[in-house]
Amino acid sequence: MQLSSLWITGSTRSGKTTRLVEEFSRWVRQQPLPKRAATLTPSLLVLAANNENRRTLSDRMARAVAGSYPTLCKTPLGFISDEVMLFWPLLFETLKVKAQFPLRLRPETEQDLAERLWRDRLDRVTLQSTGVKESRFVRQTLDLLQLAGASMTPTELIPRLLALGCLGDDGEIALDANLGSVGQLRGELLLEWQQWCLDRGLLSYGTIYELYWRDLLPNPTYQGHLTRRYSAIFADDVDDYPAIARDFIELLLDRGATGTFTYNPDGKIRLGLNADPDYLSKLAQRCRVELLLDAPSPALSPASLKSEIEQAIFDPVALFSLPPSIQSIQTTSRAALLRQTAETIARAIASGEIEPKEIAIIAPGLDPIARYTLLELLGSQNVPVEALNEQRPLISSPLIRALLTLLALIYPGLGRFAERDRVAEMLAILSNSTNAFPDAIDPVRAGLLADYCYRWDGEAPCLNPSTTFARWDRLGHQATTAYEALRTWIEREKVLRQEKDLGAIALLDRAIEYFFAKGTTLPFEQLDPLRELIETAQHFWEVERRLRQNEPMSPATPNSVGQFIQLLRQGTITANAYPLDTLGAIEPNTVTLATIFQYRSSRRSHRWHFWLDASSHLWQMGGAATLFAAPIFLKNWLGEPRTPDDRIREERDRLGRILRDLLGRAQERIYLCHSDLAVNGTEHTGLLLPLVYAARSATPSLASTP
Repeated sequence: MQLSSLWITGSTRSGKTTRLVEEFSRWVRQQPLPKRAATLTPSLLVLAANNENRRTLSDRMARAVAGSYPTLCKTPLGFISDEVMLFWPLLFETLKVKAQFPLRLRPETEQDLAERLWRDRLDRVTLQSTGVKESRFVRQTLDLLQLAGASMTPTELIPRLLALGCLGDDGEIALDANLGSVGQLRGELLLEWQQWCLDRGLLSYGTIYELYWRDLLPNPTYQGHLTRRYSAIFADDVDDYPAIARDFIELLLDRGATGTFTYNPDGKIRLGLNADPDYLSKLAQRCRVELLLDAPSPALSPASLKSEIEQAIFDPVALFSLPPSIQSIQTTSRAALLRQTAETIARAIASGEIEPKEIAIIAPGLDPIARYTLLELLGSQNVPVEALNEQRPLISSPLIRALLTLLALIYPGLGRFAERDRVAEMLAILSNSTNAFPDAIDPVRAGLLADYCYRWDGEAPCLNPSTTFARWDRLGHQATTAYEALRTWIEREKVLRQEKDLGAIALLDRAIEYFFAKGTTLPFEQLDPLRELIETAQHFWEVERRLRQNEPMSPATPNSVGQFIQLLRQGTITANAYPLDTLGAIEPNTVTLATIFQYRSSRRSHRWHFWLDASSHLWQMGGAATLFAAPIFLKNWLGEPRTPDDRIREERDRLGRILRDLLGRAQERIYLCHSDLAVNGTEHTGLLLPLVYAARSATPSLASTP
């Protein structure tokens, strides 16, 4: 039997995506030309592993056919979410729920609502049994719903899987005769959460997955629409797809669609984050298999080098030598290591040996101190750095803190959010944008004004006139003018809020326009948090409106504003607003700074790599890239209890994939950056330590500096 679909497999940078784009171009050329008056609609589905890869793949495909054919490029979750929203009328008839347009929840909103819903039952769990903080317990439980949905596991089976597969506080811990096990409680909470969301038309990622595989995909009406829309599917990096993706892909193939897929056995980046690469790999049985050879790179790519490095790590008595392209930077303290790494990079760039955009600093985990130190050290040498997909809490931006304090001064009943220190910070930040004088209110004057002119009140805090301060003449003309302008604006907005029932989103928009848009161009690092603040506020009050529609007794506006401020102060919302269009954008000439997971997910490559904390145990651990209980939701799990040996084997497999992948992405040189002591003073004794000692020292005269 002739197989019409193509399965392209190969290691990192072997040309898989290029082959996918070639097959797409060939497919487009074979399509009949549309009639003159006809509208060209895409009849193919393009999938990518994550949003960054999706944008890149979509751009490449558009350029390959000179924009002559439209493409619908989605992530698996994005596609499934759109399908559930599009075919919601089919679902609410089946589910017998209220006919209302569904509203997707962001993860941070999902967490906040679940905590509110479960609070009465969470106290007993967190205090008596698991020893896990309430917020973490809620996040773990919600992640279980996402893992179950992505693997097409019924929610009601979650307690049984936890009982079979987990040990210690991850599994069966008795609470009391009424509640039973922790696993049983998690299952009960999730069933309650699902029904609560469906009754209000709220959709979390976990609920979306389950609605798709359980109710929508088996629906004959939906199947007909799906198969009529798509006659071809192009899926890149399917080793990062959830199990549910295989089922809707197979439905398309069964109905006559052709498929082109790429697979990297050294990838599996999202294994532990709902991906099931082994289950997806079975699609190869339905395709012609094309094996691509490794990319030519004389310095680092030969398969023999990869196997020798793995043998050296996992076999302590193995004899091996590393090529000159792998060097080490070794110090005693981590502070010295960061300084030495930055100096090595700066010298190489200054000498013209390499450009910033050809360098990547990769770490198993980037703590705020390391990130800040590297940014400062390299910035002082005029070396620009891009922190890849930086996940800073929105509340860490002084502009955001100032705007939230402003809300607390305008809306009644929010005095608890307007502490004196925060008011002083607000005065220093916002006042400077209302006039032509830089630093109109410096931190010292801001502190004086907060101490002597700010009247705290739990219900109605306010800023009194500057003359309230007996020595107001010490403030100076500029500071007094700026302060009075800000105070007048706040009082005017209070009146306007009462007269026109001004909502918090409108007030934030007016504040941003008044304080930051008057002849001032903000840099991107300040503009991005403002964009995310508005997006977050819009989503928050969309959800609040939906709750009020279903629950007339829900909180009034002032309390909603307080909940919004509290939500941001918890630090769970990051400044990652919807990305700007990058089609045709010039690549910035900056050093890339990223965690292992971020770097591998971006599928980038660089001439030089600096592997930070190379001897840390974090290199073989999943960390934040592994969700709670993820292995028991894989299709190849046999239902047996998880053991420490299982975890050790998984960590070694993960480290092997990381090394093979990163070696394929380093084109010319790797620096293994090692300090004897970690940040907390403990010794670094990770599995990569033999490589550090075997590598040639990069700068012998400096590397030993304490």
